[in-house]
Amino acid sequence: MDRLNDMRLFLDAASLGSFSAAGRKHGLSPAASSACIQRLEATLKIRLFERTTRQLRLTDEGQIYRAYSQQVLDLLIEAEHALQAGRTEVQGVVRISAPSDLGRNVLLTALDAFSAQYPEVRFVLSLTDSTANLVGDDIDLAVRYGQPADSSMVARQLLPSQRVVCASPDRVAQTGVPKTPADLQGLPALVLVTGAGPMNEWRYRENGQSASVRVEGVRHSNDGEVIRKWALQGYGYAWKSRPDITADLAAGRLVTVLDEYFTDQAPLNLLYHANRLQPLRLKLLIEFLMAQFAGHTI
Repeated sequence: MDRLNDMRLFLDAASLGSFSAAGRKHGLSPAASSACIQRLEATLKIRLFERTTRQLRLTDEGQIYRAYSQQVLDLLIEAEHALQAGRTEVQGVVRISAPSDLGRNVLLTALDAFSAQYPEVRFVLSLTDSTANLVGDDIDLAVRYGQPADSSMVARQLLPSQRVVCASPDRVAQTGVPKTPADLQGLPALVLVTGAGPMNEWRYRENGQSASVRVEGVRHSNDGEVIRKWALQGYGYAWKSRPDITADLAAGRLVTVLDEYFTDQAPLNLLYHANRLQPLRLKLLIEFLMAQFAGHTI
């Protein structure tokens, strides 16, 4: 129980940014709370916090320990609820990371449908077009295009997909249909910016060989939904994953160009930890999302 109490204190210190504040929450003096953290660090043989006179910041190891500690306590709470109820209840928190426009336009509907079946499950949804660190960012599930760089992650395909170049019909009428990818260099482009930098190298294939064209961005954003809206408004050409604009293509709000070049596959995958115990809520949500996407009901 000392380890669990130390773990709870550690999580509160990380959240509040203060040993003293965490100690007050647990009825401990500043000296006692600091001693608990030091005991935990000595047991683990790692430093969990960087301490300065101005701030308290988690180390990289502390970020990892925070993610796993939260899961331990979440599972403990879930087990207690299940025992008290005399049955396995589907409840608790699922932390999800997804691309901006897919999250808003597709995933929200799926999560609402899941909540109708399991109202005691709560979601923490992070919408970002940058790659999520499932451990460091404390994420249970990530929805991402393409294959994960981390081989410890399980990747299950939700949808086949590819990146296409699109624009509004009015924009294409103004500039003329580009004949080759090189023509895109002289056209206004809408560029998504991720944690790895601007995505202004648009990859394609020509004569079976991989190539890319560097576009000149007239507008940049770190939000994929903003890029989509700018494309709809006719501000330029965008390099988008096809599922993000399926409804726009069907309604004629956007059109694709150079489809014979932009053919590389980048499937939409559901990512989760390979070696982590999955609570029932997570197992059910994974299978629910697989069925929703496979059945084209979203």
